[in-house]
Amino acid sequence: MNPNIAANGGAQKFKKVVLLYSGGLDTSVLLKWIQENYGAKLITLTADLGQPGLELEQIRKKALALGAEKAHVADVKKEFACDYVAKAIKANALYQDTYPLSTALGRPLIAKLAVELAEKEGADAIAHGCTGKGNDQVRLEVGIACLNPELKVLAPVREWGLSREEEIAYAKKHGIPIPAENKTYSTDENLWGKSTEGGIMEHPEEIAPEDAYSLVSLPEKAPPQPEFILLEFEKGVPTALNGEKLPLHELILALNVLAAKHGVGVCEHMEDRIVGLKTREFYECSAAECIIKAHKALEKYVHTIHENTFKQVLEDKWAYMAYAGLWYDPLMASLNAFMEESNKNVSGKVKLKLYKGSCHVAALSSPHALYDLNLATYGKGSLFDQSAAKGFIELWGLQSKLANQIARSNAEMEQAVIEKAKKEKLETEPNGGASNGRNMPGMRGKIGAKAQA
Repeated sequence: MNPNIAANGGAQKFKKVVLLYSGGLDTSVLLKWIQENYGAKLITLTADLGQPGLELEQIRKKALALGAEKAHVADVKKEFACDYVAKAIKANALYQDTYPLSTALGRPLIAKLAVELAEKEGADAIAHGCTGKGNDQVRLEVGIACLNPELKVLAPVREWGLSREEEIAYAKKHGIPIPAENKTYSTDENLWGKSTEGGIMEHPEEIAPEDAYSLVSLPEKAPPQPEFILLEFEKGVPTALNGEKLPLHELILALNVLAAKHGVGVCEHMEDRIVGLKTREFYECSAAECIIKAHKALEKYVHTIHENTFKQVLEDKWAYMAYAGLWYDPLMASLNAFMEESNKNVSGKVKLKLYKGSCHVAALSSPHALYDLNLATYGKGSLFDQSAAKGFIELWGLQSKLANQIARSNAEMEQAVIEKAKKEKLETEPNGGASNGRNMPGMRGKIGAKAQA
């Protein structure tokens, strides 16, 4: 067992515990349960990362009504966008080339907020409601351990194996309000996207039903006409949408609405979790798809071929580190330093075409573009000296040509050796190597006599 994870209920007492509190059934049950089983005072923490419909004040009042000593709520949409999502944009972060890391990016921020609150309030433990099968337990606990290894972590849902039925029974017994939740699916959401799993989604052979789409329009129900939008970037970060300068978190929220209307942003794949499971995941990340696609195109436009090919290698590593809960690993700081440097010239405008579930880069411009019409044009007046191509081709293919020449030469030598060996063998055998019995002395008479008999 991880030394930072407390043992099961009642085995250890705590003075004060910070509970990561959503206001839903799971964490509301934990609020009461921890008080009973650990004899601890509870302080709740609720973070707004852009979840739609999140009523922070109502959640705060509910926590206090259920016995929390204090209830902290934090609107961290701006911090989330600027310090976490912006880094993901610069890294074109897509786990396994598909998932924009919406949930994964929020966990290191929540871990940081929890540690800061625990230190401020003198708490000796942090509690969460993650199960033992998901990635979030890893992300939160590794983050907490990196920031303050002295803090213990309580994971009751994992340690005690609470079932849904047990939670509901406990809630009724203790007067905990049971929200009218649709639990067909398990979901998580912030401004960078929404994840949906469970229910029929656990059967990969089945097509995702319409009710899995809660944010993005079905492509066949999207508007019949395309819409063009304009994104402006400064040093790798989007700063304006359709000519309007916006803080990053506001731009993302506005773009989510625009793109979702056109059916853009559905990402579905079989995902390899940190804990060893392979699961079917369904994501709705409209702004993320648009921004990453636009950023990739602009970056390719202003970078050399060597920058573009090398950066892809580090992008995959960045996405894995963020997904795997290693945000505070030293390697992540090094990767971010590279991404920051590589984005210093990624400024310009990208026009996107949104239509029936597709997001297409239609046009782009940048003062740093490594494109020169006078060189690239096939028209008259091109400044590209085509006569230089002959010498370039000679040098460019020199080693490849040499390798093939040597291979052919070696093959010819090997064939000559084989032919020589065959010839020598024939010469050393009787009658020029003939082995047919009819040509051997005495054999014809024996065969004839046998036939007459």
